[in-house]
Amino acid sequence: MASSSSTSIVITPEQLLEDWQGHRRLTRRMIEAFPDESLFTYSIGGMRPFSSLAMEVIKMAVPILRGEITGEWTSYDPPNPTTKAELLGLWDSATADIDRLWPDIPPHRFQEVDTAFGQWKMAGYAMFLYAIDNEIHHRGQGYVYLRSLGIEPPPFYER
Repeated sequence: MASSSSTSIVITPEQLLEDWQGHRRLTRRMIEAFPDESLFTYSIGGMRPFSSLAMEVIKMAVPILRGEITGEWTSYDPPNPTTKAELLGLWDSATADIDRLWPDIPPHRFQEVDTAFGQWKMAGYAMFLYAIDNEIHHRGQGYVYLRSLGIEPPPFYER
């Protein structure tokens, strides 16, 4: 059995980024699949519309990345989009920022425990996994919405 101080690597930072961006590409296709009239208004069982779920993901992504780079945890509160094009523009901007900023993460930050936004205490790699898990969770809600609207969602495995 390996000791807890083992230095073996299961996944590289580059592989983690590619996995995250694969999820982001799929979520982007989910946004595109929504009819314009449903993206901002459609809800089931009291859940938020998919545009609100996507905005939560947008508001988390780059601030988490910047926090892991600097140790400073500041929120991001862009204006709420009112069209699909505006939402996709925010999505694409965050995606580009992730690609641009990712190489700036100091390697030790992936293992360093920090308290993100004063509430989530975990290692850097776990914070990125949390962001990915949150996106997957909300995308699952989007799958329910699209299916209930009679729309076939993009295959979940095509990232």
